[in-house]
Amino acid sequence: MRILVTGGTGFLGSAFVRAAQRAGHKVAVLSRREAVGNVGAQTLTGTVAEAPWREIEEFAPEACVHAAWIATPGVYLEAPENHDWVNWSESFLVRLAQLGVRHFSVLGTCIEYQITGQLLSEELTPLQPASTYARAKCELHRRLGEGALPQGATLAWARVFYPYGEGEHPARLASSLVAKLRRGESVTLKTPNSTKDYIHADDLADALLSVVERQFGGVINLGTGEGVTVESIARELGLLVGRPELVRVPENPAVDPLDYVVADATRLRSLGWRPQVPLAVGLRRLVEARPT
Repeated sequence: MRILVTGGTGFLGSAFVRAAQRAGHKVAVLSRREAVGNVGAQTLTGTVAEAPWREIEEFAPEACVHAAWIATPGVYLEAPENHDWVNWSESFLVRLAQLGVRHFSVLGTCIEYQITGQLLSEELTPLQPASTYARAKCELHRRLGEGALPQGATLAWARVFYPYGEGEHPARLASSLVAKLRRGESVTLKTPNSTKDYIHADDLADALLSVVERQFGGVINLGTGEGVTVESIARELGLLVGRPELVRVPENPAVDPLDYVVADATRLRSLGWRPQVPLAVGLRRLVEARPT
């Protein structure tokens, strides 16, 4: 299959590119810069807003994975650029459909859902996006689902849970904890009981590839279906770094408004996908990959 990937030099996009190439697919990456880490992938220089349409037509993609978006930790949730990304993405994907692309896998987010304290289900859990980022994702999904794409094109709306792994942004939870522990700083966990669905980037990439290869249409959660507390993550990292005594839990911890964000992974598992990277293994790989 010929797959065009936006955001293919980012954390998740590059993991997907590697997975797709291992599976024998022809991949082109839309990027402002040469996709150095994606050996063998063709780079199409441009952006979603200013796409190199002649080069895209020459590549003749059959499917598109749209992973590009603003994603800088501490910035992306309320960034005004989220509104631009809705418009850019809609125009870009509609143009691709006009060129003959018939499958689209677009990354959404688990925080589109109302947080209910239960597993988050594609069919049963209502939506209640509480950030500009989540509302923008919902808006793009609404537009694409209301006829922006032509009949015959399939759209997979892939709600991503909590990816982690080698190459992630240093401000993400696991990497920021590793850095503090290595500096000998004590780590007091504000919300130690906060429970999230952490999925290694390689497992997420394989899950997304299953969606693309089967040309799945509809909403699908990209998560393991298993919840892990922040305290569990921190204590495991403390042991791996050799400084478990630095991890501390306050007597009266705060309550995270997103206290339980775990996928109902039934639909994903029905495609035959199973996670291959246990959390302990994934965290060890991350620690070993982080510079000391």
